[in-house]
Amino acid sequence: MKDNFDIFFRRKPALMLVSLKKNSRLRYGSVLAKEVDCTYSHAVKILQTLEELKLVEFDKKGRIKLIKLTKKGREVADAIENIQNLIK
Repeated sequence: MKDNFDIFFRRKPALMLVSLKKNSRLRYGSVLAKEVDCTYSHAVKILQTLEELKLVEFDKKGRIKLIKLTKKGREVADAIENIQNLIK
């Protein structure tokens, strides 16, 4: 049976936002992909969409892109966590 969380959200994008919020340091896409149990290429597609929505931004350091939440992204992650706690 599906987790109640899956009824309301697409699991991977929601988990990415919550994961970025819980660990406030800048993160690599590959690390984030492992944390939410998806492939790197899938994580990149999700992150591109989240960037278009202005929920995350990339901090480019040479060839490496680090990911961080925007203010709007943090607010959405807070709301997801609140809903997650309500439906437990």
